[in-house]
Amino acid sequence: MNWNQMWKTTSMLAVTAMLGTALAGCGNTGSNSTTSAAGSTASKGDNTLVVYSAGPEGLAKKIEAGFEAKTGIQVEMFQGTTGKVLSRMEAEKSNPVVDVVVLASLPSMQSMAKEGMTLPYPEAANHDKLVKDWSDANGNYFSYSASALGIVYNTKQVQTPPTSWEELTQPQWKDKVNIPDPSLSGSALDFITGYLSAKGDSSWSLFEQYKQNGVAMAGANQEALDPVITGAKDVVVAGVDYMAYKAKKDGEPVDIVYPSEGTVISPRPAAIIKTTKHEEQAKQFIDYLLSDEAQQLVAKAYLLPGRTDIKAENRTNLSDIKTYPVKWDWMDEHGADVTTRFTELYK
Repeated sequence: MNWNQMWKTTSMLAVTAMLGTALAGCGNTGSNSTTSAAGSTASKGDNTLVVYSAGPEGLAKKIEAGFEAKTGIQVEMFQGTTGKVLSRMEAEKSNPVVDVVVLASLPSMQSMAKEGMTLPYPEAANHDKLVKDWSDANGNYFSYSASALGIVYNTKQVQTPPTSWEELTQPQWKDKVNIPDPSLSGSALDFITGYLSAKGDSSWSLFEQYKQNGVAMAGANQEALDPVITGAKDVVVAGVDYMAYKAKKDGEPVDIVYPSEGTVISPRPAAIIKTTKHEEQAKQFIDYLLSDEAQQLVAKAYLLPGRTDIKAENRTNLSDIKTYPVKWDWMDEHGADVTTRFTELYK
């Protein structure tokens, strides 16, 4: 099933929200100040690049500033979740304006590449230093960073944190756990489909037991995390690790564990869209994402760098996180069905 079918059938609220922001000429609450109305760049010169990014807002702003300083090219950035980025692209389908897209879900980007929506750039600078499993060998997309999914918990309320996914099905966790909505969060979708791809269809029983134990589907990643920060909930299952590390640094009572049996990594791929009218500028943006400068910004934002020669800072590195042997092609193929089944289960 293609990417727009997937998000159109599972993210209608996001579509409505994005249409509203496009008409109003402003972004959603996760957008930065450079967001503009859809189509506003049609009259811009060749020194402007439109980027839609499902990345941390603070990091996106730093990357934008660094790229503009290095190249002199102006960036118009829309910030949102993966679902909202794809919904905006669907709304603009008849008159696309975006040049570069950054998602928080590798399978969603794989779908776009399979449909011929991406412009290959196999000669991108430093592409040979990337984690190979996260990027396309033909240069259709490049995962410049990644997050790992874990169990995020409130340290004031949880003295002994759970160390496995299955532990959260036990009675002591009843009604105390959130999970992000996979129709809004690309990383949550990666976790659910990755878990199923590695463990088989029978592993739906985990998510069924979660539901029976009062696990609540609670919006996108930040919406799922906020109640844990405030103490309204104890745990986020499939929580995005960089958010937990940042909140902890900011003094919030949260920490994260990676289950001993394994977890799922959620790469954040970037791609040039084939309809771009600014190909050379878009290529410069990809080169910047993979540069030493941008990769150091990634590391400082508590994300896993996409390049193997650069280590993360103040967090667990990739080599120290046990991961499931996920099947990316299966995740891409079954993402829509999994999202529908999951959201129906948690209604």
